[in-house]
Amino acid sequence: QVQLVESGGGLVQAGGSLRLSCVALGSMFNDNDMGWYRQAPGKQRELVAAISRSGVTTYADSVKGRFTISRGTAENTIYLEMDNLKPEDTSVYYCHAGLSFPGGLAYDFWGQGTQVTVSS
Repeated sequence: QVQLVESGGGLVQAGGSLRLSCVALGSMFNDNDMGWYRQAPGKQRELVAAISRSGVTTYADSVKGRFTISRGTAENTIYLEMDNLKPEDTSVYYCHAGLSFPGGLAYDFWGQGTQVTVSS
């Protein structure tokens, strides 16, 4: 059984910073890639940032230069450092992991979501 555990959301003023953390708990898997998505009320879920197993990163245009995704020293852990936050960054942020298992099976897993609210 695999579980993604997120932490670090909250309320911050515009221009402030937050750091999100996500760890994939379980056994017998390799993570192919991990990342963060967000979904605001009435909008589709969108990619914020992703990092491959080899460390290649991808960012949404709206967060480039402000957000940084990284891998932790602990296995299957990622962070999202969010700086210069704007009110339009307000959303529920979801951790995502693409995991592969013995036998070649691969699945997508999602965290429960953490609220980020940026006040103007």
